[in-house]
Amino acid sequence: MKPTVHDIARSAGVSLATVDRVLNGRPGVRHITRERVEQAISNLGYVRDVAAANLAKSRTYSFVFLLPSNDNSFMIGLREEVREAVLRSGAERTTIRVVDVPPFDADALAQALDDVADGQPDGVAFVAVESEAVQAAVARLREAGIAVVTLVSDLPGSEREHFAGIDNHAAGRTSANLLGRFLNGRDGRVAVVAGSMLVRDHRERLEGFLSVMAEDFTRLAVLPVMEALDDPALAADLVSATLGRYPDVVGLYSLGAGNRGVVRALKDVKPEKRPMVVAHELTQTTRAGLSEGLIDAVLNQDAGHEVRSAIRVLKAKVEGLPVIAAQERIRIDIFLKDNLP
Repeated sequence: MKPTVHDIARSAGVSLATVDRVLNGRPGVRHITRERVEQAISNLGYVRDVAAANLAKSRTYSFVFLLPSNDNSFMIGLREEVREAVLRSGAERTTIRVVDVPPFDADALAQALDDVADGQPDGVAFVAVESEAVQAAVARLREAGIAVVTLVSDLPGSEREHFAGIDNHAAGRTSANLLGRFLNGRDGRVAVVAGSMLVRDHRERLEGFLSVMAEDFTRLAVLPVMEALDDPALAADLVSATLGRYPDVVGLYSLGAGNRGVVRALKDVKPEKRPMVVAHELTQTTRAGLSEGLIDAVLNQDAGHEVRSAIRVLKAKVEGLPVIAAQERIRIDIFLKDNLP
């Protein structure tokens, strides 16, 4: 029986996508991995069937999405978008599997990435948590010839090939400008509630926010960030305690999820004492908060665009095609109660 590309992949310990890249002379394969594939080809005596290779271009690609298992509205919406992608997968020549991982748990994420690699998918998309263990797991995926895209929260410095998400530093700066202008020269304190400083999107938003506050709104004193782990109950307790302790809080920036708790705490404050509020992600909770005057502005990222972008990029990387940067740029939308869709 003639050896096949499956035999090469098995012998070299790589994915079919990696074998395909080597056979077609495409980039994206490490030198050591390419040598291993070429050695397997030589050892097996593989002779390429050009007609079969052309037919193989219509094969189905396997992708895995690793998503945090928290129940905040944005992540629920992100999961729905992935489910929609699963429904389209037949027409798009993909199979998509979803793997749950605990939120904000770098070690669990690294282990999940390693576990996924054992199944030799063509590509992996995941919401990153920063740690050396996660970076090492990404390197192992790339070494195995598996395409890697980060989703929503990035992992710069790793070997991931693309980030499908907004410019979070710009989002933080935008939030600071909105809040500072809403307060119109008032003195007072500004409270900040985040999910976790372990994820880069939250940290970059905070960095951007603080930089603009320090540059342009020096009359406002920003309190230390509260980490609520995207837990509505914890967010409600933290915000209520802060507003009780500091009666001069005039602004609040909610840069993560957990907005159900933030809104709950704000409802307990007399209208004349409520701070101006900027939050992230247009969900049922933040939409209602805008309509009721509890939230003044919401910055939103399109989860559907991010999922579609991740799939397009993974396919492009597997097929050795260029990524169209303009098509994959995720914009930041700003909503007030007056322009709700």
